[in-house]
Amino acid sequence: MINVWRSIRVTIVFAVLLGLIYPLCVSLIGNLLFPYQAQGSMVKQNGTIVGSELIAQAVTRPEYFHPRPSAIDYAGNGSAGSNLGPTNPALIKEIGKNLSQVKSWTGYTAQSIPPDMVESSASGLDPDISVQDARLQIPRIASATGLSRTYLQTLVSQYTENRFLGIWGDPAVNVLKLNLAIKNKLGL
Repeated sequence: MINVWRSIRVTIVFAVLLGLIYPLCVSLIGNLLFPYQAQGSMVKQNGTIVGSELIAQAVTRPEYFHPRPSAIDYAGNGSAGSNLGPTNPALIKEIGKNLSQVKSWTGYTAQSIPPDMVESSASGLDPDISVQDARLQIPRIASATGLSRTYLQTLVSQYTENRFLGIWGDPAVNVLKLNLAIKNKLGL
């Protein structure tokens, strides 16, 4: 019986320590040292929040860069990948549909289309696309906006974020930043 009471006390102590005190300390430190990131990296334009640097938004208009496909339709409350294996017919069907759509507006063959253009991201909310993905979208955007391909290529280069510490990850481009630059250039 003594062990039961000890177990209950230890459970209560750790529940308070790890369930209340630790999360409060981490939140406090995060808000003090990294307030922009802790508040969701919200991007404001003219005093209005237009999105987050960390969460992709559905973009289907031809004059803007499109993010990676999302298995959860960009719903932040359901952030997760589809968990479908590489031989799952549902995954093959989804990739085939995305591939047909991309081929229809780029005219490229399947071999030249990067995987991130047709495969959902692990979270379903990835805000970045590969540099190759961004470059393949330039002709569509130039045609829809009248902006020169050279200008759009310069934008992609300007907003390309290199590997973290020069080691981890691949160079990527934040879709929201690119689209805001286009919006500003067009005066929208």
